This record gives sequence, C-alpha cells and structure tokens, in this order.
Amino acid sequence: MLHTDRSDRTARTSGDVAAPAGRARPRLRRPAGAGRPAGARRPRASWRAAAAAALALAACTGDDGRTPLVVYSPHGREMLAAFERRFEAMRPDIDLQWIDMGSQEVLDRLRSERANPQADVWWGAPASMFVTGAAEGLLEPYAPAWAASLPPEMKDSAALWHGTYITPEVIAYNTEAVPAAEAPRDWDDLLEPRWKGQVLIRDPLASGTMRTIFGMIVHRSIRETGDTANGMAWLRRLDAQTKEYVLNPTLLYQKLARREGLVTLWAMPDIEELKAKTGLPIDYVIPTSGTPLVVDGIAVVKGAPNPEAARAFVDFVGGDEGILLAARDHFRLPARPDIPDDALPEGLRRAKHELVAEPLDWAMLQERGTEWMRYWDENIRGRGGK
Repeated sequence: MLHTDRSDRTARTSGDVAAPAGRARPRLRRPAGAGRPAGARRPRASWRAAAAAALALAACTGDDGRTPLVVYSPHGREMLAAFERRFEAMRPDIDLQWIDMGSQEVLDRLRSERANPQADVWWGAPASMFVTGAAEGLLEPYAPAWAASLPPEMKDSAALWHGTYITPEVIAYNTEAVPAAEAPRDWDDLLEPRWKGQVLIRDPLASGTMRTIFGMIVHRSIRETGDTANGMAWLRRLDAQTKEYVLNPTLLYQKLARREGLVTLWAMPDIEELKAKTGLPIDYVIPTSGTPLVVDGIAVVKGAPNPEAARAFVDFVGGDEGILLAARDHFRLPARPDIPDDALPEGLRRAKHELVAEPLDWAMLQERGTEWMRYWDENIRGRGGK
C-alpha cells in the first residue's frame, strides 16, 4: 500500500524521541503529468531518485481490480493507517490511499488541483477551512445518514461538509521539568517572565491549530475593545517568550520532551494520544478562561475521481464504528452529541465536563484570519523582543 506521510506527527530520525506514529515514509512529489497524487518513498535526493520513486509508484499501484480512494488528511499516519485497515476490511473492493499533510496544505493543494482533482476526500481541518473550501467551489454536496445527528452549527446547510470531531486547544508542558501545580493554567500565564525562552510554537502559517489559537486571541481583542490592537500586542509578547517556531508537530513533541522548550500550545487529542502510546513526558492543561472548540470536518472533493468510494468513506468515518474507533484509539471527541459518555475513554469524558468554550465568531475568523496571520508574519514574528 502506498501512502505519503507529512513530517507532521509522523517523522522519526535516528536518536530522536519517537513520535507516536513511528517512522514516516518520505514524501514524493507528483511528477509533471502524473494522473494520481504523490505516493511515497522519496528521500530528499536528486531528480533521478524522484524518477525511480515515480516508477516504483506506477508499479505498486497497478490495477488489482480495486477502486482507488485518495484521502487528503492531517490526522497522522497511525490514525490513517488504522482507518485504512478497518475500512478496507469492510470494503475489500476499495484501495484506500492517504496523503498526510497539514490542513492548510490540503486546502492549498485542492486549490491547485481544481482543474484536475486528484483527491476523493478531504478529511480533517477546522470547520472554517471547510467553509472556505465550500465558498471556493472545492467541495461536493453529500449528506451521510449520520449527518442528522449533528447540530446545525456543526455541518454545512448545503451538505458540503460535516463535523466529525470537536478538538479543544490546550496548553501542554514537559512533566519532568514542570510540576503539574506549576504549569500554566491559562493563556495569559504564558506571558509570565518564567516562561521567557521556554515556549515552543508550531509554525502558525501551516497549522490550522495555531491559526485558530492566534485567531482566538485577536477575536478576544475585538470583542473586548472593538479593535485588533490588544490581540496583536498579546501575540507580540508571546513572540518575545518563544524560543522557536517549529516546522511540524513531531519535532514539536520531540523538542518538548528533550526540554528544548518547556511549554507549548496544541490540540488536546494529540497530547492524549502521546500520553497513552508513548513514554514522552508531556501532559496538558485545559485553559480556565476558555478555549476554542474546533469542529473538525470531512467532505467529498468536487470532481472526485471515485465519488461512490468517497461517499462510502464519509459514511464510515462519521458512523458509529468510525466514531468509536477515533474516540477509543485516537482520542477524538465526537461531534455527534448522541454518542454516550460511557462509550468514551476516561480522558475524553473528563474533558467534556471541564472544557469552557471560548465564544468565537467563526465566520469572522474565516473571513479575516488570513489577513491577521499575514500581519503577524510580517510585523510580529521574530520581533517581539525588539
């Protein structure tokens, strides 16, 4: 089976602390003229290596009679592989092929492939990104049976996308260096002098998670003062505390575990999975003042090469079996309110009762988020201490 893993959540190098998903296959970029998306197995080397990998891709994806289903997703190698196994057992006529990349990268890739779609399903990103994709005509309407269980705010009124999980954003820390009682309890705590040079941040330009957290800060400023100035000032102070903007989540976990920084901001399910499946000394705190509860979505890509297979996968992901697989093995909090609490792991049950939802105008974040991030990148990144 051919897959392309992004370095996010999956990369592992000799001597480094292992990420939960194990060793990633390097990314192969699709050669010009290739009809299917990039497959895998190209180290960063010469064009000859790329050509050899492309030939291997063509050989390994020969016609075995199954329908290929291509999924673009940021959910990480371990979760994607688990869903591949379970789905293919249910539908042996389908060959599920996934490409693991950041959520912003998925949106950008769908835009670039608009005239010749390569993916069948987009699985995973904040709902605001699906709203953008829908507005740009990148998504195909499809209403799975489980959509009736979702509240209106967790799905598109035209059935262009549907919520799968609710992802709270949290503050994570190294448990060997930071006692639980001394960990930051809320967002403003990260600005205290003791965390100067100890904050690690996933590069926000490629990360839907960090864009959401930064957007929350700016949105708070608008809600409280009518202007973005206080929010941008807060992000400037955070920049002054930040040691590094890290390329991908796997490096983020590794650097946090090695005490290259002691605290970070990230998504709760990923930290829960780290706690359950690795020995990394990392835990998290749910911010007391409120946190974004990001609705994570799924959609059929407009012009999908294999729309029937795409619809079948959407049915599976949000159906009972797929939802419980994601919750029990990968700590995703279901968007469906009809899933009983006693069907969920203890950490998810506890989080449901501790979470304080940050009031957010998601339409505003979707409309103005790119503008805010551009301002941050051009005027704040690397300048907070100056």
